[in-house]
Amino acid sequence: MKSVSARGCARYFAAGLLVAAAVVDVVLYAGSDSQAASVLPGLEPFWQTLAVVLVGLTCVLWPARRRPEWFTPQVRTAVPALASVLLTAASLLVPGEVVLGPGEMMILLCLLFIAVRHCPSRWAVVCGVLDAGALLTLPVRGDVTLSSDLTGLEMIGLLLVGLVAGLAGYLRSMDYRRTVAVSETRRGERLAIAADLHDFVAHHVTGILVQTQMARMMATTQPQELDPVLAGIERAATEALASMRRTVGVLRDTGSATADRRPVGDLAGIAELVEGFAMPGQKAVLSRDRTVADDLPHEVQAAAFRVVQEALTNVRRHAADAAHIEVRLRDDTGRLEVSVADDGRGGTQLPAAAHGGGFGLVGLKERVTALGGELHAGPRGGAGWEVRAVFPARRP
Repeated sequence: MKSVSARGCARYFAAGLLVAAAVVDVVLYAGSDSQAASVLPGLEPFWQTLAVVLVGLTCVLWPARRRPEWFTPQVRTAVPALASVLLTAASLLVPGEVVLGPGEMMILLCLLFIAVRHCPSRWAVVCGVLDAGALLTLPVRGDVTLSSDLTGLEMIGLLLVGLVAGLAGYLRSMDYRRTVAVSETRRGERLAIAADLHDFVAHHVTGILVQTQMARMMATTQPQELDPVLAGIERAATEALASMRRTVGVLRDTGSATADRRPVGDLAGIAELVEGFAMPGQKAVLSRDRTVADDLPHEVQAAAFRVVQEALTNVRRHAADAAHIEVRLRDDTGRLEVSVADDGRGGTQLPAAAHGGGFGLVGLKERVTALGGELHAGPRGGAGWEVRAVFPARRP
């Protein structure tokens, strides 16, 4: 047996209270000697009051899952209010008292709440005014003259209208803020994932391009040495596909136990990155201090991985003649220092379109500084280039 939540119990209690109040209206009218006019020919005053109450209850209590498409908030809030106004107008045409009960007033207050919170912006004002007007004209049905009694009832009605409309407007504004916040969060996540995907694929594709150029040069001079180069191209292509597959897995949130759970890289991924980077004539080494912990925050590890990835990609783009590339990870008095240094002199044969637009280091600096770190990139003493990042190893 399914348990009913506190919220569900509150809804059932409110619905029962509304139905009970509507029954009070009908009972009071049935026991009165009212001679109010009928809105429809042949329809007795008792039945017309019952019809207005039933229409109102239907519009308030109809389950959301079973509402037809045409049963919009505008229809739900406007139709019962029009019926109530019509009944009030009919009661003024023929002398006689119309008994007032709590049911119709509660229904109109509920419809006012629905109109202000759920109707489209333009219709919210129209339907809200219609529901409030129907509620405020209810006292004129009775045998009440323009005296302090009528004024007091109208003041109470205005107070209730203000409270209900204010609460509905506040909740509507909260819904809007929540929607905007969720939209901005999703947009930020999509941009971050797109940036990560671009960085991963750009790194591997750059490697494929460089190794393809090398294979073309070796095809005529050193054909026997082509196999390692072709193997590197195959590995880079495989890793590019794997990166895209991991990113799509994050988007879909497959939750597979066998899926790679490092979609944006970590310290362990740096070793794999360096190991698969070197080409014939190059040597890439990783030096990691034993003091560098494995349990650093994920965002710190991801940033460290991105520093190495972007620096190695730039080596391929701008310093393909580098013979030695050194990647270092060390603990700098409680901070993680990541550096990538090469001895290249700027030799490259890549086409201009593959050089990049210079936005990689800009985005990388934004990522590092967002974690409270610092990024430095510039020429080394003698020859080569160095990229160095230092940021807190723990969350502030």
